[in-house]
Amino acid sequence: MIKRSLVASVCSFFLLGALAGAQTVLRVGAFPNITHPQAMVGKNNGWFEKAMGPQVKIEWKSFNAGPSAIEALFAGAIDMTYIGPNPAISGYVRSNGEALRIVAGATSGGASLVVRNDSGIQKPEDFHGKKVASPQMGNTQDVALRAWLKAHGMKSTDKGGDVQVIPLANPDQLTLFLKKELDGAWAPEPWATRLIKDGNGRLFLDERTLWPNGQFIAAHLIVRTQFLKEHPDLVKNWIRAHVDLTDWINGHLPEAKKILNQQIAKETGKALPDAVLDEAFGRMTPTYDPLRGSLMTAAKSAFDAGFLGRQMPDLSSLYDLSLLNQVLAEKGKKAIQ
Repeated sequence: MIKRSLVASVCSFFLLGALAGAQTVLRVGAFPNITHPQAMVGKNNGWFEKAMGPQVKIEWKSFNAGPSAIEALFAGAIDMTYIGPNPAISGYVRSNGEALRIVAGATSGGASLVVRNDSGIQKPEDFHGKKVASPQMGNTQDVALRAWLKAHGMKSTDKGGDVQVIPLANPDQLTLFLKKELDGAWAPEPWATRLIKDGNGRLFLDERTLWPNGQFIAAHLIVRTQFLKEHPDLVKNWIRAHVDLTDWINGHLPEAKKILNQQIAKETGKALPDAVLDEAFGRMTPTYDPLRGSLMTAAKSAFDAGFLGRQMPDLSSLYDLSLLNQVLAEKGKKAIQ
């Protein structure tokens, strides 16, 4: 009897070991930013771990900018990541359409043109001869700024115009606002709100006003193409959890913002002040819709600004929304085209 129990125990031990060995590792990138709300909330409260189950081990990777996340994806160091539109486009183009697919949206909105209160800027034509910052040459806000200037008959100095567009990290924008060395900035949240509250700034233009229904993509979920082919079941489970979490955040905003801020504090060492968090979050909306039309418009603007080569790239295979639409069908929700 003892022998039989011992054999059973040994078998159970090896069975558990085999099961543990069969665990799949899923490596996911995200930025400690309010425009990645599903990732920040999900990391903090274990939402994705619960949804994916014990057979999947999630390894979160933190990034500060899109280009570094794309490099990690190219190197096979991550399987999926939350990221902004322009790095996704550039990664897709650089890999000749091979490396990645957009599988879901994450955030709409969350970028604004802010001017210094004493800059003398009251209307678009007042930007002539001014210094305006964007976070990075060719990034999403930089492209939006250049497209807006063009729409109002202006150009940056590097294109023969008289508006100085200065690529500058967001914290440095705030410093130069306070020194009166910048007249304006096209900034993502929460930095746009910080320029207003801490940098003597004024909201000149909420970017949502430029888009149909006030919606434009600020962040979405991309997956390494090879991983998507090899593990469609895992990606679908993640997307299902992502859709559920998006709905939960939108239905529980006070609690969600608190959890999100806890995670930002954990990763950066500093939480956002409540007033900044509330105002910044008020200009964006968590969404699982990747808002394809806004990305295509942004891509055309990036091409017009000279950031996508001599020929407009073919982006027809950039999206794979089949798994998202399967999840939406299961939930009785409308498919996304």
